[in-house]
Amino acid sequence: MASFVHGEHRIAYTEHGEGEGEHVVVLIHGLLFNQKLMTPLATHLGRRGYRVVTMDLLGHGGSDRPREMWKYSMTAFGEQVIGLLDHLGVDEAVVGGLSLGANTALEAAALAPDRVKGLIVEMPVLDHALIGCAVAFTPLVIGLTFGEPVLRAVAAVTRRIPTRPGPADVALDWIRQDPRPSAALLQGLFFARVAPPGAVRRTLPQPTLIIGHRRDPIHPFTDAGMLADELERGRLVEAASILEMRVAPKRLTGEVKQFLEEIWPPEAGAPPKRRRRASSPAA
Repeated sequence: MASFVHGEHRIAYTEHGEGEGEHVVVLIHGLLFNQKLMTPLATHLGRRGYRVVTMDLLGHGGSDRPREMWKYSMTAFGEQVIGLLDHLGVDEAVVGGLSLGANTALEAAALAPDRVKGLIVEMPVLDHALIGCAVAFTPLVIGLTFGEPVLRAVAAVTRRIPTRPGPADVALDWIRQDPRPSAALLQGLFFARVAPPGAVRRTLPQPTLIIGHRRDPIHPFTDAGMLADELERGRLVEAASILEMRVAPKRLTGEVKQFLEEIWPPEAGAPPKRRRRASSPAA
């Protein structure tokens, strides 16, 4: 894991595969998770010859975790992505992410549209998710803020549990964190915008692969569909569940590979890959 300094804080990142040159993909984790969440997809794409970079946003994983809520916002996260590109000396990249990472990708595209060549937006959190997020995260904010001594003890215990790379390790990382920076992060996001507003989203020129699924109030399928309608070059793929990309990724990984082929066609120098049609999950 490497790092760079953005503003006054250290941001951690990891490069995957042996790809070099212009075909750069940046992948961003979900809320209170870390870059390990994106490692399986990054590994797949790295083997296809892309230069793939995962990163920990401020307050997550190996990056600094300040305790001041005002240091956290979606726009600040978008700026960190562009800061990563500057650090790597990359002119443009495809930027993708899950949930918080999806919204961060949109922020980066709005901030520097000339630096973001394409978007992979998995489970965006937009207008229809606000009530679900309030119901889900308000108790979490309260618990992290007022239950800090108990949660700190739980985190200390879980840090002693040996794990191997995989979903269990990712889940335990969520619990192992110091609760105070996590509370500050959530508080900061609550008092700022969750994504670029619709008027801004409708101006984004990038080709965008949007992955959504049903039966989740925090990531409603209506938000994914709305985004696909807003974007002139948006394409919607329905996932079977919130876990499909994590536990049975073959179909969705194929959609991502096809999307990248469309951005960097093999005849233009991208690694050769088989094309597939967009599809919905099997009934």
